[in-house]
Order: sequence, then C-alpha cells, then structure tokens
Amino acid sequence: MNLNQVIEPLLHVEKIGDENPNITSIEMDSRSVKQGSLFVCLKGFHVDGHDYIDEAINKGAVAILSERAIHVSVPVIVVKDTSLALAVIANHFFHYPTNQLTLIGVTGTNGKTTTTHIIEKMVQNAKRKTGLIGTMYKKIGEVTYETQNTTPESLELQRTFAQMVSNEVEVAIMEVSSHALDLGRVRGSNFDIGVFTNLTPDHLDYHETMEKYKQAKGLLFSQLGNRYDKDTRKVAVLNEDDPATNQYKRMTAAQVITYGIKQQSDVMAHSISMKTSGTHFNLKTPVGSSDVSMKLVGMFSVYNVLAAVSTSVALGIKLDTIVESIEQIEGVPGRFELVDAGQPFSVIVDYAHTADSLKNVLKTIKEFAKGDVWCIVGCGGDRDRTKRPLMAKIAVDWADYAIFTSDNPRSEDPIAIIDDMKAGVEGRDYHVVLDRKKAIETTIQKAKKEDVVIIAGKGHETYQIIGATTYEFDDRIVAKEAIRRVLE
Repeated sequence: MNLNQVIEPLLHVEKIGDENPNITSIEMDSRSVKQGSLFVCLKGFHVDGHDYIDEAINKGAVAILSERAIHVSVPVIVVKDTSLALAVIANHFFHYPTNQLTLIGVTGTNGKTTTTHIIEKMVQNAKRKTGLIGTMYKKIGEVTYETQNTTPESLELQRTFAQMVSNEVEVAIMEVSSHALDLGRVRGSNFDIGVFTNLTPDHLDYHETMEKYKQAKGLLFSQLGNRYDKDTRKVAVLNEDDPATNQYKRMTAAQVITYGIKQQSDVMAHSISMKTSGTHFNLKTPVGSSDVSMKLVGMFSVYNVLAAVSTSVALGIKLDTIVESIEQIEGVPGRFELVDAGQPFSVIVDYAHTADSLKNVLKTIKEFAKGDVWCIVGCGGDRDRTKRPLMAKIAVDWADYAIFTSDNPRSEDPIAIIDDMKAGVEGRDYHVVLDRKKAIETTIQKAKKEDVVIIAGKGHETYQIIGATTYEFDDRIVAKEAIRRVLE
C-alpha cells in the first residue's frame, strides 16, 4: 500500500508533505524500522515515540504518524491520538484479519491462561486449527513464539492475526488483560466470544479502585457490539458465581451463556469429588450431561473447565468431544505443576500472584495434604502494593509454615517489598528468606514425608528481574535440583 491508501480509513488528519511513498511495514519501535516503514509515535509509560523520529528516519522510515506537527524530510501524518489511529490503520494494512476467523477473548483476574489452553484443546479435538495469544507465548497452529505482554499492542496483534489467517487458522483464542482493554490494545479486534473468569483485587496500582478495574474488564463484553447477524453470533460467557457478572450482563448486547457451581447456570458442575490424582464431577450443559474425570485438581480448575465448556458449547462443539478433551488435559506449565524427583513429599509450582489465587491454591492443597503445608511466596516490585499484606495474610492463614521471599523486585528494594507484606501479619509466625533460591532450598531440606511445598508467584517464568537485570531463574529447576540434593 502507498501512504494515502494506508491512512484512508482515518478521520480528520493533517498531512505535512506531498509525497506518497510505498509503505512496506508499520512500526512503533524505532529499533524495528527498516526501509519503507511508516513510524508511529506512541506515548508510553516510560518513553515517548516522538523522541525517536530522527532515529526512525535514519533507519529508513518514509513517513511518520504523529500527534504534533513537525517538519522533517519525510511526510508526516498528524492525528489527535496515535494509539487509536494505529489500531485503525493496522487493521486496514493487514486486511481486517479478525473478520476472517473466529476470535475468542478471555478476561478475568485469575485463570485466563489455563482457560485459553483448555479451549484450545477442545477446538483442536473438534478438528479446527487454532491460534493462541497469552502470558506464556503465542502459537500459530503448533508453532510457538515468545511474547512480551499478556495482550500485545494493536499493531502486533493485527500482524499476528494476519499470520494466523495466512496459516489457515480457524479459531484464535487470546488472554485479554485489563490493561489492554483500558489502553485500547484490542481496538479493532472483532471478538465473537468474550469469556469472564472472575474478579478479585489486582492491578490497583494502575486502576486505582475495584470499580474501575471491573469496568475495564467489562469493556470486552460491551465491545462485542450491538449488531445481531444471522451468520455471526456474538456470545458472552459469564461466571454466574461472580457478582461482577450482573454488571457485565447489562454492559453487553451479546447473547449470554452462564456457568457456575453455586448459582443456577447454563453450564454447571455437580457432585464434585477431589483427590490428589484429579477431580470427578457431573457436567450439565444445554446440549446434554456427562460424568467427567480429569487430572486437574482444585475448585479453581473446575471453574476454568466450565468456562471452556461454555465457550465450546457456543462454538457448537459436540459434548463427546468436550468431555474427551477435559479428560485428556494434563495441565498448563506453571499452573499447579508438580515437581517430582522421587521425594516422599509434594512440591508444587504455581503462578498464583494475587491473594485470591493464592488462597484457592492453598485451600485445594489443604483438602488433600496429610502433612504440613509450606508456602514460599513473594510479591513483584513496581506492581500493586495493596495486595502485598493480603497475600502475606493468606499464606499465614492457610499454610503451616509461611516463607516470605523475593519475587521479581524490579526497581524496588526487596526488603521494602517484604516490609509491605509483613504489615499484614503483625504478631503472626512467618519466616523471611530474601534470596529466592535459598528460600526454596532450605524449605525443601526441612520438608518431611507427606508434607506439601507450594512455591507461588512465578509459575512458568524462567527469569527473575532484579534492578534492571534479568537473570535466568526457574522455580521448577531450582526445586528439582534441591530435591535431588536432599535425596543424595
């Protein structure tokens, strides 16, 4: 496309310069600019793309999209909001890819990653090619790529969707964070199904209040649109047991499928029984009922499965395929993942990084633990401080031994983070081992037969961020090495 064609969908633009160069790519990072690029100046939390215009031009940018008038050697397109304009032109440049596939968005505080993976399994078993975008990676078919954010910026999203279309993906499933919704990263993404897992306190450093946080999540359902089409059905999949669902029902014009355990819902789990080896329940859906046995454990896992079942029902997947998929699922890396090196006690690594998710994990462990429960937990730096004392209290309340340690302190002083945690457990018993590796090693050394050690917070992550440096660090590897030394 030439420049005029790229900007054709934009309303009220000022163009400085008469040239109409051919645009070979759109870039928002000056380091990615190449000959023929249109460089889009975005204002971020830490940097402003307008400061990198000269660098972009030197690297081959043939046009600039900016929020202010500037006079440089290439044409400049001036708009009020480059973030919104980027979403518009990215869709246009990549030929509106989400109109050519079924797009499912999963939002909520906890369970997004597991739910998207369960949906992926069900869709694949229904013989439909999938794409996946989330916290851990993005996948196109069976090919996996690294990602930086849970939900990428609109440009990267539309580029990825275009890749999916060219690779004949039929159904794309993605995690949709509250930040992404609030910042407009998913603008232009034509969602067919929106899925809500749950809402508990998190990211209040950004959203400030639970009401604003709830409203941000609700944008996914309001953005399903106001149109009814006989060929394209929009569906909101909502957790009936979560109070936020009442608001989301009012926010969406889409048809609703509800799921739950406590409240009467379209999709429900009855007669739930749990063992260390898995969970059994009776599944009730609008398309039939079935007994289900799965390897996943915990009530939170049942909720994740019900959300995925509801989504599959909306997609028209047969009940036999849904049940078969549930029974095949082994779990998701870093989500209640067992670390087994032949030790006489259990070690579990989980991504739980909110008070509610930590409570869910510990509550599940207490249901089957025959010995003591050891909880190793920390809180991330440069993130929501309000949850730190809450997480500490959950650890002390539900575990026999709570060990506070470092997570990803980033630019914060790890001791200051621990002090925030300690404020929630004054007068209670806990231990502080600041070095995460040492915390894991010493806890595993102390664990006795039939005890359970839960290492919470980082899950699948293979790094630790201290200051401005990222170090290799994997809770699962550290734990397995520590176990082997104990068994020597």
